[in-house]
Amino acid sequence: MTTEPHSAAAAEGEVPGDDPSGPIPLRLLPDTARVSGQGHLHIGGCDLVDLAAEFGTPLFVYDEAHLRARCREAVGAFDGGAAYAAKAFLCAAMARLAISEGMDIDVASGGELQTVLRAFDDDVAQRVVLHGNNKSVAELAMAREAGVGRIVVDSFAELDRLDELHRADGAVPRVLLRVTPGVRAETHEYISTGQADSKFGFGIGQGVAIAAVERAAAMSSIELVGIHCHIGSQVFRVESLARALDVVAEFAAPLFGEAGPAAGRLEELSIGGGLGVAYVESEQAPTITEWGDVLSSRWAALARQHGLGARLVAEPGRAIAAAAAVTLYTAGSIKEVPGVRTYVAVDGGYGDNPRPMLYGSDYTAFMPARAGEPRPDRVRLVGKHCESGDVIVRSAPMPAGLAPGDLVATPVTGAYGYSMGAPYNRIGRPAVVFVGGGDARLVIRRESVDDMLALDVR
Repeated sequence: MTTEPHSAAAAEGEVPGDDPSGPIPLRLLPDTARVSGQGHLHIGGCDLVDLAAEFGTPLFVYDEAHLRARCREAVGAFDGGAAYAAKAFLCAAMARLAISEGMDIDVASGGELQTVLRAFDDDVAQRVVLHGNNKSVAELAMAREAGVGRIVVDSFAELDRLDELHRADGAVPRVLLRVTPGVRAETHEYISTGQADSKFGFGIGQGVAIAAVERAAAMSSIELVGIHCHIGSQVFRVESLARALDVVAEFAAPLFGEAGPAAGRLEELSIGGGLGVAYVESEQAPTITEWGDVLSSRWAALARQHGLGARLVAEPGRAIAAAAAVTLYTAGSIKEVPGVRTYVAVDGGYGDNPRPMLYGSDYTAFMPARAGEPRPDRVRLVGKHCESGDVIVRSAPMPAGLAPGDLVATPVTGAYGYSMGAPYNRIGRPAVVFVGGGDARLVIRRESVDDMLALDVR
């Protein structure tokens, strides 16, 4: 097979992490990952080769112990607690898991809200935070009727809608105002949200956020209880998030202080999420605990300096779910272009992981049946969707001798894979299993053609 650099960093000879030609590093795999005496990878006590045979491929495999451990870590890392960012990955089983481990859940649409509410027999609405830059009247009405814990208000239009709904029923929801601090995260522009030029929130630098606080504080239709800030996703430098705290504290002090228009109303400051994770051998990322330690320490100092008593909360999603899962595929066509590269096409792709096509995101790969072996070959791992851009891994490391029918896997696919996937070309999304203690349970069944045809109007 034709060899090519694993990544731009590898091409330049600047890979500070693990050897991309060696066996798949355990640090990129779920917590319970182990290589058996046969050389097979086991997660949650389950052999991935057996799981592929039982459930088919493509298949998302989540380590339940990993998910639970990260939820507990997040709750302990922030004095005000943490909410799981459901957009990373959501189903009824995930909602129940996060709640059971002490997390609240943040949702970004009416559909996500209904998923969480219907996952429980009892009332969990108080544990829900509703986000969204363009919440409809119907979504706001649903949230208010359910009694969600907080609504994160994103615009003056949303304040108008909440006022209108209040006139009809008198309900007064608790709200946070989302502000944009003007701190740009060192990430892809599509997932950078803290800069002034953003569709999200009230800009601090333009004076809009001050006007929003003044208006919200004067409204009887809402209860203003805090400020929300999120500068973007896949952020590796915790200092970038800490700088956002500096800006927000300076902004909040005169408004929520004793003489301010919102005096005494700052109960909660949410720093959002966005903590990056390592997807490939060359990357290193802070842990949730390290993230929490830096931000909690910074906020404690700022709160004392400015006389602010708000508790600090966070909303991790990717950091909870990403490394908890691997995606299993079956190799199909293998095409060697002499002197250029070898293409290996699998039975999934864009429909279960659109991030490489959307953001140019990089992943690595391995063979679950040969997990302890070196990976000296380089192939371009591609999907079966009718797009030239349907590339899963641009330069995937593989053991020698990969053949059609072999099982291949991509790690760190637990966030923004299933949730952003789509049945493009009418190829249904994969099944999802949770594994633990040697058992596997199906939590989302495979999407079938019949599911898609059921939406067609005859």
